[in-house]
Amino acid sequence: MSAEKSEMGGDVRRTPTSTSQPATAVDLEPKKPWWNSVRVAGSATQIVIAAALAIAIGLAVSTSIDEVPKAAITIVAIPGNLWLRSLKAVAMILAVQRLRAMSGSGKLLARWTVGYYIATTLLAIVISTILTDLVWGRLMQVLSGDSLAVSPEDQKLIDERKEVEIATVVSQMFDSFIPSNVVNALATDSLLAVLITAIIVGYLLDTASAIIRVLEEVEVLITRIITFLIKLAPVGVFFLILPNLFKLNIAEIGINLGILIGGGIANMALHLFVVLPLLFFAITRTNPYTYWFKSSPAWLTAWGSASSAATLPVTMKCVIARGVPITITKFSIPLGCLVNMDGTAIYFPLCVVFLAVTQGIKLTPVDYVIIYLLSTLASIGTTPIPSSSLVLTVMIAQSVNVPITGMYAIIISMDWFLDRFRTAVNVSGDMFAARIIQKLTGITDDPSEMSDEDMEEHVVGRVEENSQRV
Repeated sequence: MSAEKSEMGGDVRRTPTSTSQPATAVDLEPKKPWWNSVRVAGSATQIVIAAALAIAIGLAVSTSIDEVPKAAITIVAIPGNLWLRSLKAVAMILAVQRLRAMSGSGKLLARWTVGYYIATTLLAIVISTILTDLVWGRLMQVLSGDSLAVSPEDQKLIDERKEVEIATVVSQMFDSFIPSNVVNALATDSLLAVLITAIIVGYLLDTASAIIRVLEEVEVLITRIITFLIKLAPVGVFFLILPNLFKLNIAEIGINLGILIGGGIANMALHLFVVLPLLFFAITRTNPYTYWFKSSPAWLTAWGSASSAATLPVTMKCVIARGVPITITKFSIPLGCLVNMDGTAIYFPLCVVFLAVTQGIKLTPVDYVIIYLLSTLASIGTTPIPSSSLVLTVMIAQSVNVPITGMYAIIISMDWFLDRFRTAVNVSGDMFAARIIQKLTGITDDPSEMSDEDMEEHVVGRVEENSQRV
């Protein structure tokens, strides 16, 4: 495609040209050495370096100082929090862009996307439950006495979370689908309500609607903002990771907590590096690891921010750059950041077994079936509930008659750390899903609906996609 701009700098008209020309131009561009990316603002190399520096400095400080002052942690976190808030602000506007995505072949895309996300979540919980029962649960030790005692502060928190019932979770989940006030949903970051509203309205809109044309203009502006924020990603990731590592107290990590952390990370690693790549290769016949590594800005940002919603702009830009159609990207990625919670689903069985084993409670096969079913429901229903994973852990434990002890405080204390890995797994799953859904649906983009920035990224992505085929 080629773009023709009027002399007044206004409307853009695209006229069809040979699709081989952009690809040839990209192919003929001399290949730059890998170290050249160090000088590119917001590159994956810069983000990796920033994350490594933050981890090194954070561990050095946390192991050499008894306690880092809270004021220092708060001040150091300011740049990262500002960057994170900027990403979240853009993410809400991106959700409204679903109006465009659903004005086309919405039924086919929605069916495959939702079906795939549910299937991978069920698979993740099955694997996590089996590994937890056969491996990690047997390594944990039974505790007694003061180790299981609950402090008055923790007891108050546990009592509040015990009030959350399964019926309440189901009701809140469905209530969050349809907002009573769309403007309020935008103002309060209710991403799920905004997304579903946009899907419904977009499906009913005519493709020639003036609303669609307005959103096209907004999209150009948002794309430029995202590009700028991605260039700041190394700084944002550095200041998000550093203050959190100041809180890490390695001396307090005992055997059971070490198994909880190690087991959680191992289960998520198995899902991310074995299960999803096998699905990806079986369907797309391309190298999953090349695809994942080239999308590193997304999952590194996810690990640093611990927020799928905040990472949404970066994830979409990475997926489009890999050659995935923009129509698929702008529907499957926002939906995935809300319902594709593989990392969270993997974590629930491990937490419940941790609470049970430390008290000497032996779970039965029926208990594991209940944990499996409730983990599936809980992973989908996490969006509308504050501190959702911690609240729903109490709900699932109570459903299999596991009392909440002082070990729950241990889970709370390390949740911020494991949440980063869960988010990275969730975002990576969204990126794998986008390419898989592209293959399953065969949906392609209409060049007349693509912005200049999207066209440029898409051409490069298609060339990279062809080079990855095996």
